[in-house]
Formats: sequence, structure tokens, C-alpha cells
Amino acid sequence: MTDCVDMILLDAEYVVTCDESHSVLKKGAVAVLNGRIHDLGPSEDIKRRYQTREVVSLEGHILMPGLVNAHVHAPMTLFRGLADDLPLVTWLSEKIFPAEAKWVRKETVYLGSLLSFCEMLLSGTTCFCDGYFFEEEVVRAAEDIGIRGVAGQGVLDFPTPDAPDQKIMFERAEKFLSGVRSDLVKTSLFCHSPYTCSEATMYRTKELCRAYNVMFQIHLAETEWERSEILRRTGRSPARFLADIGVLDEKSLCIHGVWLDVEDVKILKDCGTGLVHCAESNLKLASGVADLPLWLREGLKVGLGTDGSASNNNLDLFGEMSLVSKLHKGVKRNPTACSARDVLKLGTIGGARVLGLGNEIGSLERGKRADCVAISLESPHALPVYDPISHIVYSAKASDVKHVWVNGVTVVHNGKITTIDEMELLKEINRLALKIKEM
Repeated sequence: MTDCVDMILLDAEYVVTCDESHSVLKKGAVAVLNGRIHDLGPSEDIKRRYQTREVVSLEGHILMPGLVNAHVHAPMTLFRGLADDLPLVTWLSEKIFPAEAKWVRKETVYLGSLLSFCEMLLSGTTCFCDGYFFEEEVVRAAEDIGIRGVAGQGVLDFPTPDAPDQKIMFERAEKFLSGVRSDLVKTSLFCHSPYTCSEATMYRTKELCRAYNVMFQIHLAETEWERSEILRRTGRSPARFLADIGVLDEKSLCIHGVWLDVEDVKILKDCGTGLVHCAESNLKLASGVADLPLWLREGLKVGLGTDGSASNNNLDLFGEMSLVSKLHKGVKRNPTACSARDVLKLGTIGGARVLGLGNEIGSLERGKRADCVAISLESPHALPVYDPISHIVYSAKASDVKHVWVNGVTVVHNGKITTIDEMELLKEINRLALKIKEM
């Protein structure tokens, strides 16, 4: 037996690893040392192998990797329910953009992000990918609460809350890339879309991303209108247009892809570009249903995202996974489409890979970061359990999440955030919401 006084052992009813083999350990344990997974295996073997300072008993729990929300606008929790049941263009131009112009500033971005990260951690998400404004405040909120992520500073072809003079847009973006230093959050740039950013803007943004070796994010082919508009302007589909101007490669991330055809999907695959599926947001905004089964057949890198809670209206990836599997079974009239294993992969290691973090997170494997979630099986809807993977996708709820670790640090214990005063935050949010409501 090895004496490891700094090691923590997580001893669970089931360990769902989300590795390449979809391995599941009945009565399994994960040994965590210095924020990483040192070892894992059957509980009795791990207990015999190591003398640890702490054994966390997770009897009646599934231990799994933290979920990865590959597309979100975290500060937009402040606008949850502010404008619903509208077409995307109307929703953006008449409701969201005016609200952002009035209410998006450093302090509100920080509060909205903190609220998002509370919701995500409490529902089992340990890593996010954001795109918004005042992203330094998103990073600060993530550091304060202890969640991992990618923060994308927004770039558009018109004034934004943190760059009211468009002439300083790229100065603003470069200041963000050069100024942020974080152990938990990587930086990125986020071009809103091909219809709000010119060819020159997108190309210059991508060049800046290359210079700093960070990811380039962009909404792509979200609506039928967008596809038609880009075809009208350029004579090419949005995907072909972006590929031709040189902004798509393995460090680019496209979001939505509802109106991609077979050729578009092959373009993204050839470029090595990742794609994020946001099923609930796509449905709520009536953008359509993306052809996820096609993406999977073609071997695209795919992750799942909730989008912002102004267009979803939640950040619950357990609900997203369940919907994604059932939606595509129904649309394809094929009960084998988008299996539980396929969808769980998208919510974990798939999301990690599209963010360039597949070697660090997304599965429970030796050497990876100890970003773990324990979900309870002690409720009527959770029993019996014949297949833990099926249970996670079709039966588990966000409220089943009891414990969460990021980098081996406990950030949720017994369903409560451990790193900030959650109740005080909620009071501040309610005070701010009263003001926003009066706009």
C-alpha cells in the first residue's frame, strides 16, 4: 500500500468514465492527487493500493466527468425571460441589443456570469465556453467561483457595450488577449456571425487569434434567413464563405449549424473545425433542427451547448442531453439515432475536444484533471439502474447533482455552492432585475 497523505479517494456506486470504451465501473473509485486523476479502478483494488487522507463515500451515486457547455453567453442570465416567443432577428434587434446597450457593463457582466456559473455547477457543468463583452469580468467570476472555461471577447461591426467606438474594437480585443492570466480560463475571440461581421473583420479577428494561439468562435448557419442572406451577398453558403476567406481551421469553433448541408459539413470536417449543437435554443427560436446524425456520421468534432439563458432559458445540460437524443430519434423516425452513449459523449469528451481541452478534461482517465460530478440515485425517478449511461441521459435531473469537483477542489457539496455566498448573489440579482424590468 502506498501512503499518499495528499490524495483524495472518491468511492462511488458507479464510475462512468466516458473514455473511448464507454467503461463503467460498478463499485469503482477514483484517486485524486494534486488536482489530477492519479488512478481509478474497482473500489477494493484502489483502497488496497493507497492509504489516503480522505475517502469520500459516494454510495448510491454515479461519479462521472463534469459536463462541458461548449456554447453559452453567461452574462445573459440577466435577460432570462425578458423577451420570449419572437423570431431570432426580431429578438436580437428589438429586444436584446437595446437591453445590452443599456445594462451591459462591468458590474452586471460579473453578476450575470456568477449567476450562470452557480446554475452550471449546481447542474453538473464544470467547463463552459463563453462569448460576450467585458470578458475580463467573466474570467473574474469564473475564478471566484472555481469553474473551468474558455472566455471569448465579442467582436462585431457596430458599437458594443465595451467598445462604443468601433475604431477601438481590435485594440479592445488584443488588450483582453494580452491581459488575462488565469489557471482555469483560456481566452478566445468571438465574432458574432457572418451577417454582423464583415469579411475584413472576421479575417482580422482570426489573424489575431492565430497570433495569440487562441480559439476563434462564430455563430454559423443558425437560421434559414442567414443562409439565404450570405448566399445573396457572396454567392456561397456561410460555411463555404468562411472557409474561402481562411478563418476555419482546427482552432475554430462554429455554433448552431442548423442550415448546413452535406457539402458544408464536409467543409468543416476538412478544416478540422468543431461544431456545437444547441438544440433547445434552436427550437425555442424556431431556427430549425440541425442534422446531428449527419454530423456524427461524417466524423465531425461535436459538442453540446445550451446557448445563453435569454434564449433557452436554462443552462441545464442534463435536460439538453435528454432532449437531443429524443429529438433526433423523432425527426429521423429511428429509435437508434443519437444513442445515450453518443449523446453523453457529446456532453463530456466531445465538448472538451471542440474546445481543445480533450487531453485535459471530458473523461475520467489517469492524468486528466479531476473535474468530476456525483449524481444521486436516492430518489424514486432514479431507480432501478440497469444501465448507468442510459440513466444519465434519460432519467437523471440537474437536481440529482450532489457534489462537484473542479481540479480536485470541492465546489459543490451536498447540493450547495462552497465558494461564494449564493443567497447574497441571488438577492443582488433580484435587485438588479427590478431595474432592468423598468427599462
